Amino acid sequence: MDPFELLAHPVRLRIIHAMRGDRTLTTTGLCALLPDVSKATVYRHVDVLAAAGVLHVAEERRVRGAVERHYRLRTDRAAIGADVAAAATPADHRAVFATAMAVLVAEFHAYLDRDDADPARDAVGYRQHALWLSPAERDALITGLRDAILPHLAHPPTDRSRYLLSPVLFPLEHPAPP
Repeated sequence: MDPFELLAHPVRLRIIHAMRGDRTLTTTGLCALLPDVSKATVYRHVDVLAAAGVLHVAEERRVRGAVERHYRLRTDRAAIGADVAAAATPADHRAVFATAMAVLVAEFHAYLDRDDADPARDAVGYRQHALWLSPAERDALITGLRDAILPHLAHPPTDRSRYLLSPVLFPLEHPAPP
């Protein structure tokens, strides 16, 4: 399946987010993390991601006569590579961006629907900033963000809370000619 088609689906992207942190989860466990998505839909998209190699079966157990599969995310297959992104059409980029925004909205609504949601306590933020950057400053900003984020991507779940961080950067306009 085409990487854009595979990953530009809101439920599949939410499953990928839920699996981050080297988690091993069953489909039932994923359903608990996505209570606003029907079980049939979660099962269907887990099958699609497993068939594409994005999820792999880490363990199988027999439970009351049925086989229970425990899945783990293959992070090397859970992203669109730079070469694929560079070859993408504007329509591809629109589709993936729309999916990312739909997932952001869905995850935020799911968070607010929880009984224990407390945006102040949880340091929820949703600011936007319009920046004036030269190409060199833009590249330095991107490098700085990557350097700040990358070490945290490998954290195991243990006693941590899972957060969704969605940096978005695109030019609003190009510089006026001299």
